[in-house]
Amino acid sequence: MDTKLRRDVQFLKIYAVAITLLLAGFTLMAFTQGGRKTKFEEIDVERINLVEKDGALKLVISNKERFPDPVIDGKSYPLRQGGKTAGMLFYNDEGDECGGLSFGGQNKDGARNAGASLLFDQLNQDQTVGISYSEDDGRRTAGLNVWDRPDTPISEMVEKIQAVRKMPDGPEKTQALQKLRETSGVAQRVFVGKTRDKASALLLYDPQGRPRVLLIVDAQGQPKLEFLDEKGAVVQRLPASSPTAEEKRAKP
Repeated sequence: MDTKLRRDVQFLKIYAVAITLLLAGFTLMAFTQGGRKTKFEEIDVERINLVEKDGALKLVISNKERFPDPVIDGKSYPLRQGGKTAGMLFYNDEGDECGGLSFGGQNKDGARNAGASLLFDQLNQDQTVGISYSEDDGRRTAGLNVWDRPDTPISEMVEKIQAVRKMPDGPEKTQALQKLRETSGVAQRVFVGKTRDKASALLLYDPQGRPRVLLIVDAQGQPKLEFLDEKGAVVQRLPASSPTAEEKRAKP
């Protein structure tokens, strides 16, 4: 073997050893830094997925475009079409969506429109308690809401809704949607907050979602307590209303 060939072989050996050591160093750095915290002063991102060690999704923070559809019984449903907002979603140990935070707002052509909500779902169902705010052209409402939800898994209702949505538009489809609403077993039970007419209110509903007790301080600062029957008629009011002119004339 001549001198030049020996030099070439020696160079290749040195080169191979150097590359091996370099790769080993990078691998060691990757393992040693894997458990370290990384600090960012600022980060721009469209979506963040928080997962467990086994990859199970627990929380999503997302912009509007990448906001995920609901996951029910491990299946994703396109139920947010046309209604996606930026926000945050929570997932339970079954991998299903169990609540979230959403928000949005704009002032377009002089019309103000905004909304925000923090909601928590009943297990295998939809939201059962939440704080929300909405504004439509200057009229605002904000408060705490509580809903009744049935024991029936929401997946059964979603499948029925999907089937009705595929029906051709017309009276039959409208009636089918109305029947689903009436038999859903969903009813609002409590509202505590501010109404669109600028009153502070506590509203209590019966299991069918009908208002039965209203405690209100109106926009003029006047308080009242009303008890309603099943048809919404006032059966008792405090303070008692002043009699009308006809009632005064009817008195002996």
